[in-house]
Amino acid sequence: MYDLVIIGAGFAGLTSAIYASRAGLDFTVLEQDGFGGGQITSAFEIENYPGLPGVSGADLAENVRKQAVELGAKIELSIAISIEKCDNEFIIHTHSGDEIKSRCVIVSTGAVPRKLNIPGEKELVGRGVSYCALCDGAFFTDKDVIVAGGGDTAVEDALYLASICKNVTLMLRGTAFRAAKSGVDKLLTLRNVSVLYGTNIIKIAGDKTVSSVCIRDKNGERSFNTSAVFIAVGTAPATDCLLNLPLESENGYAVANEDCKTNIDGLFVAGDVRKKPLRQVVTAAADGANALYSAIEYLKDI
Repeated sequence: MYDLVIIGAGFAGLTSAIYASRAGLDFTVLEQDGFGGGQITSAFEIENYPGLPGVSGADLAENVRKQAVELGAKIELSIAISIEKCDNEFIIHTHSGDEIKSRCVIVSTGAVPRKLNIPGEKELVGRGVSYCALCDGAFFTDKDVIVAGGGDTAVEDALYLASICKNVTLMLRGTAFRAAKSGVDKLLTLRNVSVLYGTNIIKIAGDKTVSSVCIRDKNGERSFNTSAVFIAVGTAPATDCLLNLPLESENGYAVANEDCKTNIDGLFVAGDVRKKPLRQVVTAAADGANALYSAIEYLKDI
């Protein structure tokens, strides 16, 4: 039986792993893609992480993963399907049928991109519909593309795509950006970027690949030609493994204070899966450290 199992090797989980290694705990990290890094791996550039302005998300994630592994953390390719608690013991059921036992658990499974849930979206994923500009943008070099969304991720995606695509059209459902002003100001200086406010994409069309979208604005409905649609309309917490536990949650996010303690003794949450006002790399790192400290305190008392 482990002292601790960390589920998810995003930035929060890897930070917990660094602290767990230094604390000498017997632990393992479960990660569904075997590499880890989380959502930041798709960030073209991170300007607001203290001490590392302009670092790419992939480089930052790799440095943290490498640090954790060099300190002794073991990252296993494994998907946690469900968790149950029996007395002071947690049993984690995995996709392979294995059961992993631990005295406590930190869940840092992060969040996944939200869908528009419109006709054509599901059918054309990977054929012009994408949720990761850094992953798929190069396929549309010198072509016209659309970014759906008005938050920080949408602006970051548009900035990156503007550097390789012919034209980028940002479509916002609202009348104003929700992103940081610095990024918006930079975006609005680019000649190959245009912004459509109060615009809803209601259908994505194409035969084998995306060829157009149907949009609705104050003037009604019309068709808009494009080679790709990059969807950046927020995220939803990845909490499937927690569904059979009596966990207190709000809008799907696990309720926990800065100490990352949930209403279930021995279960801690860190990163984007936790209900909090700000979800950034720096707050994920803080969660990872706080969750591990709380886990150590818990282990002292059982």
